[in-house]
Order: sequence, then structure tokens, then C-alpha cells
Amino acid sequence: MEALISALRSKHDVSTARHWYLVYCKMRQESVARENLARQGYETYLPILREARRRQGRRISLIAPMFPRYLFIHLNNQTDNWAPIRSTLGVVSVVRFGRSAARVPDDLITALRAREDEQGIQILPVEGYKPGSRVRITQGSFAGYEGIFQAATGRDRVTVLLDVLGRNARTIVDSASIEPA
Repeated sequence: MEALISALRSKHDVSTARHWYLVYCKMRQESVARENLARQGYETYLPILREARRRQGRRISLIAPMFPRYLFIHLNNQTDNWAPIRSTLGVVSVVRFGRSAARVPDDLITALRAREDEQGIQILPVEGYKPGSRVRITQGSFAGYEGIFQAATGRDRVTVLLDVLGRNARTIVDSASIEPA
């Protein structure tokens, strides 16, 4: 009988349950917040991705947070001390809906971690583009051209078939620089 009661208690014991919550950070200080929270013993997760941006007319690749100004923190609602989080350098607050903290499903964190490469950078699939789909190039020397999506050639590149001066020309562009036409 005691074993049954013990099993039921452990199944419903909320004091040992840890969940993911969302922390709102100061602008461009997600890494600062993550480091300072880790220094205090909190487990955090900051998903990052590779972004293509233009600087001084050149395209560069940057590593940036997937969700700007947000990071995830793994806490126990009953036993962890939440008070130091608000005053941590880089943190604005814990995201709340009403009086309760916004809880993030564990499945979301698992899915995000499953999409990381060996360096911890998110691998975003080129979704919604099937061979034969019409696309528009938004950046680069072919900006404004419309073409036909051929295939994803790598992690960040796609092949597009363009009609240039009446002839079909196959070109490889950044996957971030196309949109549906």
C-alpha cells in the first residue's frame, strides 16, 4: 500500500517538475542575459540561426537569436527562486499571461534542439517551395526577377531557373533571398 501511495505522490508531485518558461531580454542582450543567468545556476536555452544581411552594400552572414529579445529558462515553479531573474543583467522580465508565467511546451524545446547542427545553429528547412513553384528573388544582383524554383542545393542555397533575355538560365541564390511570386 505504501508503495502505491509513494508512486501516486511522485506522479503528482509538482515540487520536482521543471518546465520551460520565457524570459524577455533587453534589446540585443540575449547572450548577456544567458551568461548571467547561467552564472547564477539557472539552465537556459537560446536558439540561434544564421542570417544573411547587407552591410555597406555587401552580403554577410551573421549568427543571431532565432527569437530576438527572448530566451528560454528551465525552472521549477515551487522550489526555484525566481526573484533574482528580474534583476539579472540583460533581463527585462519573465513573460507572463496575467499573474502566471508563460509556460513553454517541452516539445517545442525538443523540436528546436533537434534542428540544430553540430555548432548549435538552427537548420531551417526551405519549406513551401516545391520544384516548379514560382518565386521572386528579393536580394542580390537578380533582385526583382521571377523564376521557377528547382531545388534546395545546400543548407542556405537554392537553385532557381530564370528567364533572362528569352533564355533559361539556372542560378544559385541564398534561400533567404526568395519569396513566393
